[in-house]
Amino acid sequence: MSDTAYPSVNDLTLEEKASLTSGGDAWHLQGVETKGIPGYMITDGPHGLRKSLASSTGETDLNDSVPATCFPPAAGLSSSWNPELIHKVGEAMAEECIQEKVAVILGPGVNIKRNPLGGRCFEYWSEDPYLAGHEAVGIVAGVQSKGVGTSLKHFAANNQETDRLRVSANISQRALREIYFPAFEHIVKTAQPWTIMCSYNRINGVHSAQNRWLLTDVLRDEWGYEGIVMSDWGADHDRVASLNAGLNLEMPPSYTDDQIVYAARDGRIQPEQLDRMAQGMVDLVNKTRAAMSVENYRFDVDAHDEVAHQAAVESMVLLKNDDDILPVAANAKIAVIGEFARTPRYQGGGSSHITPTKMTSFLDTLAERGADVAFAPGFTLDLEPADAKLEAEAVETAKNADVVLMFLGLPEAAESEGFDRETLDIPAKQVELLKAVAAENKNIVVVLSNGSVVSVAPWAGNAKGILESWLLGQAGGPALADVIFGKVSPSGKLAQTIPMDINDDPSMINWPGEEGHVDYGEGVFVGYRYYDTYDKAVDYPFGFGLSYATFAIDGVNVAKTGANTAHVTATVTNTSDVDAAETVQVYVAPGKAAVARPKHELKGFRKVFLKAGESAEISFDLDERAFAYWSEKFDDWHVEAGEYTVEVGTSSRDIAAVAVVTLDGDGKALPLDEWSTFGEWADDPVGSKIVASVYAEGEAGNLPQLPDNDMMRMFLKSMPINSMPMLMSEGGKAITAFMLDEYAKIAETAE
Repeated sequence: MSDTAYPSVNDLTLEEKASLTSGGDAWHLQGVETKGIPGYMITDGPHGLRKSLASSTGETDLNDSVPATCFPPAAGLSSSWNPELIHKVGEAMAEECIQEKVAVILGPGVNIKRNPLGGRCFEYWSEDPYLAGHEAVGIVAGVQSKGVGTSLKHFAANNQETDRLRVSANISQRALREIYFPAFEHIVKTAQPWTIMCSYNRINGVHSAQNRWLLTDVLRDEWGYEGIVMSDWGADHDRVASLNAGLNLEMPPSYTDDQIVYAARDGRIQPEQLDRMAQGMVDLVNKTRAAMSVENYRFDVDAHDEVAHQAAVESMVLLKNDDDILPVAANAKIAVIGEFARTPRYQGGGSSHITPTKMTSFLDTLAERGADVAFAPGFTLDLEPADAKLEAEAVETAKNADVVLMFLGLPEAAESEGFDRETLDIPAKQVELLKAVAAENKNIVVVLSNGSVVSVAPWAGNAKGILESWLLGQAGGPALADVIFGKVSPSGKLAQTIPMDINDDPSMINWPGEEGHVDYGEGVFVGYRYYDTYDKAVDYPFGFGLSYATFAIDGVNVAKTGANTAHVTATVTNTSDVDAAETVQVYVAPGKAAVARPKHELKGFRKVFLKAGESAEISFDLDERAFAYWSEKFDDWHVEAGEYTVEVGTSSRDIAAVAVVTLDGDGKALPLDEWSTFGEWADDPVGSKIVASVYAEGEAGNLPQLPDNDMMRMFLKSMPINSMPMLMSEGGKAITAFMLDEYAKIAETAE
């Protein structure tokens, strides 16, 4: 064996190759000891290392794990809109993996937040695939830059917890390509994750683990994926079918390697397919070998906590700040209400649950900083009815305060992996407490703790300020203090629309499905793509977030750089006396289109820190994909010729300036035939000339004359030309024959 690499599959027996395609136990690869191939450890999680204390025995324990830095889950980190910061988080996660001898960390998860009730929304990035892909790629690139692998998950269309092990997500090809695939696609093409985890669910009736179109045709052949695909835990229901589909690794092992051996011997698995799958496993071990060979490594606990702190600061979104109630003055008399201030909910539940290296609550932070505040818990962190005594104590505590900080949100029992939420509301007892406090003191700031959006509109009138803090990880307490008292301005932006009502969400009519099927009937109109296109009122739009500073965007210019590409420039200025960051967002709005398209779509963003009065010029390159939609007619991406509006702003509904660019289009066209409609003939460069000839020949008396009025033109537009005899009998046949003959002549000349 080489000193620098493990053997290739050419050095392995059939049985050894088969063994590589399943795990050694719940948390280890299966090595080949006789050939010196180790069985490295792989383990959760998306926002920090969750190495179970039971891992060494191969068992699963979701509660007890080695201490690791708990970074903000994606629900918070996504609101940072800061890929560079996210990359630093990834680097830190990798260093902790190196210390614990973990070769692959299972994350990030980039499934789209199709519906805010999704129980695992805390673990996913956004309702928008562009944002999800361009943020989560930082985790992948950061981790792998240190020699540790990632597992991009859950591929694909795992957008709910209800019936997740078997439900068939029935989705159009266009919606898959435009909404549910792009985050995966971008990360594959940009960072090549060393592993991808397939999802439990079926897609259009086929389990992901056995879906060759998904794992081979799209992932490998179209996108050029070079790594391995592993199953989610227990998602492989047929070893042979899955391996043939492109699944390299079954996890955890079902101890059925003999099935692979038998199938290889009787021809159900071709030798080259087994070799490809097994070689992928050898390659993975080789990629991680250097990092796993480092001895006595110890990560810097304090440095990683500081990264978690900065991530928490940038994760918060200021939703409301009437009368500039924030930041709170240092000498203000403060009442803190809500158990979350003392017992923070800093992460989601389920397989990503981490034991933090440190944990300082908001109350503890204030005590450490010498602040004198009054506190009352007000409620318990469960779904039990209100406690009248706790409520009365909280109201009394708040009466004479200059500012009341109320910590409200969702207890862990309300959202977790394994089940979906039933309501968008926070517990009723918390809302009633808020109203009771507001009756005595109007100077209230609500600080929210939740893993997905919650209804704000029903109670927002009782608060002057609302700070959405999501789940902030282990450094949430100090980060909250920094923002609330003005050490730093909030800079987060919503990665998910906050609707007025859950029933406004376009997916609700099919949520969460029935009888083992869920139909994605909203198509590409997910999140703001629906709300903005159909002008639906929302509580807070996608991309929204206030600051203690004010900003202006001007000087927007769009220059065409190719047939279907453009370059955008703009100037952003901090017009206040507060140093702060602003996120400039670029949306592309198509003009007239052959298919129903969203009003606009995010195609670029940049977070810029500016000192008071400072300006910066920023630029964006829009490639052809930024203007394209997936055409089921062409089975490909398609850019139509015409005008596109480029919008630059600070949310999907706060557009500061627009510019128009005219593109050539990609020139794609399908051959016309008798089943093509009059409208399709008229829109085609060649067909339009033939349609003009039909009218001209009719006027000359050489062909029957087509009816020429507005109603008939509309009627003809959607009629295949082979239906003309239905309208004009023999005359219709003559017109159809003429059109097909003329088209054939032109085609022959072109050849």
